[in-house]
Amino acid sequence: MTLLEEISERYKEKVLETHSRLGDDTAVVSPETLQCLVRFLKEERGFNFLMDLSAVDRMGRNPRFEVVYHLYALESRARLRIKVPVEENDALVPTLTGEYRSANWLEREAWDMFGITFEGHPDLCRILMYEGFEGHPLRKDYPKEKRQPRVGPGSRPETAFERGPSIEERIAVALEMSGASVPGENGIRNEIMYLNMGPSHPTMHGVVRVMLALRGETILASDVEIGYMHRCFEKEAETHTYTGVIPYTDRLNYVSPLINNVGYAMAVEKLFGVGTTERCRYIRVIMSEISRVIDHLTCIGAFAMELGAFTVFLYMMKAREYLYELVEDVTGARITTSYTRIGGLKGDLTPDFAGKCRAAFIGVREVVQECDQLLTRNRIFYDRTRGTGVISREDAVSCGFTGPCLRATGIPYDVRKAAPYLVYDRMDFEIPVGDHGDTYDRYRVRMAEMEQSMRIVEQALRDLPDGPVCLNDKRMTLPPKEQVYTTIEGLMNHFKLIMDGHGIRPPAGEAYFPVEGGNGELGFYVVSDGTGIPARVRVRAPCFHLVAALSHLIQGEMVADVTPIFGSINMIAGELDR
Repeated sequence: MTLLEEISERYKEKVLETHSRLGDDTAVVSPETLQCLVRFLKEERGFNFLMDLSAVDRMGRNPRFEVVYHLYALESRARLRIKVPVEENDALVPTLTGEYRSANWLEREAWDMFGITFEGHPDLCRILMYEGFEGHPLRKDYPKEKRQPRVGPGSRPETAFERGPSIEERIAVALEMSGASVPGENGIRNEIMYLNMGPSHPTMHGVVRVMLALRGETILASDVEIGYMHRCFEKEAETHTYTGVIPYTDRLNYVSPLINNVGYAMAVEKLFGVGTTERCRYIRVIMSEISRVIDHLTCIGAFAMELGAFTVFLYMMKAREYLYELVEDVTGARITTSYTRIGGLKGDLTPDFAGKCRAAFIGVREVVQECDQLLTRNRIFYDRTRGTGVISREDAVSCGFTGPCLRATGIPYDVRKAAPYLVYDRMDFEIPVGDHGDTYDRYRVRMAEMEQSMRIVEQALRDLPDGPVCLNDKRMTLPPKEQVYTTIEGLMNHFKLIMDGHGIRPPAGEAYFPVEGGNGELGFYVVSDGTGIPARVRVRAPCFHLVAALSHLIQGEMVADVTPIFGSINMIAGELDR
């Protein structure tokens, strides 16, 4: 009996529908069934990850909304999508915060963007938008050009809801949840000091505000506020063609954008039910792994600089420059490349790419070795990172950790191994893991992963086959510019895909495709209604889950520890605020 059959048999009429399309198992259930179904799946079938939670506005249909849950079982490597339809006037779903820590922020985001209420949530309030924001931006009837009431000097909101909860009010909730008491020893009252760390603090990169409750310099409790950089990615995706979304994926993670390009393109290709050419697969792996090294170099360099190791930052930026030159040679750009195409790539590698890449790796390996000697056994660096920001394996899984932060706890989950895509199943590489789940282990894992990524690139270059880099499929693949300029067939094909407003039109349906990003599982959930504009593009941003757990990581630590802990989770504001 399959899992879907077991669910149907167990819950009978409460299961509205089950199906398996494009390799994705889906169960559609009523709201009142959700909690008991998820509890069964978690406790008896090992679905210990709530990978993502989002919603889809099906305006014009009844019921209007679908709340979509993506579950993952670490041991069996099984995935399951659960969909809960809810009415527009009764958008009420039970909370899953009792089962997964990651549900806290995910449910707040769904409330913020769609106005769906999660009954029993401990603190259901805005998360990306400010309190007092009017409407819910990802509803289809919310116009993207809508202006909001002015909030600033001379227009201060008066009501408590418009003003939002004060720091004392929010911290009081956090203090109560943490169990920290106000009275000190021997009857002496230790006053709690409230402190804002960010958004202007350099460590917070201008986009995160951490509100701290301190006794002395010890953090009793905290509350993290995000939403300072609005990318509007998911809203913009509903107003552009499938090809037009690609430049927006660059800006989700402006450090390793090529991985975002690949993840989105493969989600759309999954809707079509097609793969890509062999050469394209290898090149996508090559460019993705170069991007991963760039991501880790940037993370460790900035992390070390914030602890005072400015030399390490300069060295790693030098190594990053070697790789940026490779990226620029191939894509024509350094950061926002828009290199991937649905069905292929913008162009092939340059003729001398392999030689340049091997030479660049020599320089990168020298820098990584130098920085290893500067940091890994450095007494100051070790003392500031070992034993700080510790998270257990169980808590990391419940919080939705993936990538280096999860592997630092000792769990070797990597999408490239657990669900191999492209040609990763043909590559020989290891998954570095840590022992303690602390800041030091997160650093060590990233250092080791850079060598593994370079090994993958070298193998891919060795085995790189000849052939085209794009599918010959006029439904999705843009013709070469030479054909556009010189043949009527090429011009008409280009006109239909780009200029006529028809665009690429995947069959109606939905697909979720995960890839291994620099910070962990980067998943794109794409819903097609058969037109040239996506009905929904949802990105499972790995660092959203990491920042959501920041309060847990810094509780009980000193104020000075916030800097290395926050640096070690590698917050990327573009994917955090989307």
